[in-house]
Amino acid sequence: MRRGHIAALAAAGALTALTAVPAHATEYSSALKIKGVQYDAPGRDSNSCSTGNTDEEYLTIKNYSRTATVNLKGYVVRDSTSTNKFTFTKNHTLQPGDYVKLRGGRGTDSDANNVVYRNNCNFIWNNDKDTIRLYKPSGAYADTHAYTARTNDRDGNGYITYHG
Repeated sequence: MRRGHIAALAAAGALTALTAVPAHATEYSSALKIKGVQYDAPGRDSNSCSTGNTDEEYLTIKNYSRTATVNLKGYVVRDSTSTNKFTFTKNHTLQPGDYVKLRGGRGTDSDANNVVYRNNCNFIWNNDKDTIRLYKPSGAYADTHAYTARTNDRDGNGYITYHG
């Protein structure tokens, strides 16, 4: 009888543990997290390198570690279909608490200004819904977030915050 009672308590505890965390929440062991995304650039979308607004679409990645400095070289950002991706090919270090904005369009990367350009004038994120995936150089997930404009962008400004 005692074994049955212990097994029932263990099963109840496991069920409680499973229901305490929402099914859609997945945390990966990574200092780098997606802080937010400007998925819908202000204005009328235009992929033109000279007059377009792809540089107004950006992803903010932050180092949430209190002690570790992280080099972005080798990290990969992808959309839901994996057809749109960006690989950090140069050294770009983030000190604890530091962030970088990965912008579309063309420009000069700058540690001082916390910006890296994709040097691609096509948009990477869909305006209605998409999934943002951040991979470590090893190929393991660092962070991932799915969004829909209707559900996640309550004020309609095209920006969504994830890890504050």
